[in-house]
Amino acid sequence: MSGTTPTGPVSNVVLVHGAYADGSSWSDVIPLLHRAGITVTAVQNPLTSLADDVAATNRALDRQDGPTVLVGHSWAGTVISEAGNHPAVAALVYVAARAPDAGEDFTALAARFPTPPANAGLVHSDGFAQLSEQAFLDDFAGGVEATRARSLYAVQGPIAGDLFAGRTTVAAWRNRPCYYSVSTADRTTAPELERFLAERMNATTIEVDSSHLAMVTHPETIADLILMATRGTRGPVADSRG
Repeated sequence: MSGTTPTGPVSNVVLVHGAYADGSSWSDVIPLLHRAGITVTAVQNPLTSLADDVAATNRALDRQDGPTVLVGHSWAGTVISEAGNHPAVAALVYVAARAPDAGEDFTALAARFPTPPANAGLVHSDGFAQLSEQAFLDDFAGGVEATRARSLYAVQGPIAGDLFAGRTTVAAWRNRPCYYSVSTADRTTAPELERFLAERMNATTIEVDSSHLAMVTHPETIADLILMATRGTRGPVADSRG
């Protein structure tokens, strides 16, 4: 692994899903990136530990044939913060995502901000956890068309009960250009926390009037942010509504 940012044209994107989801959560963004000539890989995280998810992401990065933009949604922000110093990674994109500093207790950090409603819907069983159907549809996937939201619920990945206790050993956002999409109607991660994280990493930031799943409700906006990262451009803060 390296703290050196690769140079040259970026034509690869690796997408990493968060908790309570799988790689299909990116299915609306992927065709838009393909249309722009980007090679896309969507990681399937096991969600069993930070180390396991980072290993899955590194395997995907190892297969890339050149500079790559690494994208993480939600919990995957922790994953890409750990994996993002991979020598292939040219930039990081965070979508309503966690972004811990090295060794940081992210749960303690999040407790300084409003408690999102989805937290009350977490159901634990046999060492794993999932969101209840009501919490998933109302809070996690708010604003997603009903049939699509239920399909996403059906593929919800159970997470290890102690997944969120994992702490990063590095903060790749300190060494890579960063981009952040804040979901202003987020009921899974507090928008105030997202803004704090984006400002702390000095990210090029957009705000989207969306629930936690901005890549489903606003795929064009998220694809545009990713493409901005592939071009290495850092535009002004944008506000995307509707």
